[in-house]
Amino acid sequence: MFSLPEILAKLADPDREAPGDPELRELFERDQDDRRDGVLRDGGGGRDLARRARCMEKFAAGEVRSPGDYYHLAMVMQHGGLAEHYHLAFELSRRAADAGCRPARRSAAAALDRWLLHMGLPQRYGTQYVDTGGHWSLYRVDPVTTDAERAVWDVPPLAEALARAEEMNRADGPR
Repeated sequence: MFSLPEILAKLADPDREAPGDPELRELFERDQDDRRDGVLRDGGGGRDLARRARCMEKFAAGEVRSPGDYYHLAMVMQHGGLAEHYHLAFELSRRAADAGCRPARRSAAAALDRWLLHMGLPQRYGTQYVDTGGHWSLYRVDPVTTDAERAVWDVPPLAEALARAEEMNRADGPR
């Protein structure tokens, strides 16, 4: 059973000196392969579930230790369907970023935005898009967040995020 409070209670900061776990990296790579070109491959949902289960087994066994491990686990968890998955992905990414894993910065912002979207709240950074009746749009963004804050987390300025939505609509064509 997935208990976020129990998991967070056990979550220490990553060990900057620990070697990366090759299996976690492989699980991350397969997760990304299932999403090439922004499309979830057939059967990807079932594979996502199996990957999350295996990653959490490794976490429970104390095998998630390096900043890269935290990032890889976060990316797999970010593709879950529960608010708890997104919350854990944020915590893992934030800690990995704090420990020097640069790709985890954007991952932390995206996980937080995904959690906020799931909760019906405005996102902070502008990383999440929604299909609104055959038209892509940037999900609501909290206007208080600045482009300078976005830059800290390696997220493009809001104007670029809005332009990306328009590009997505041109690329997808009418639906």
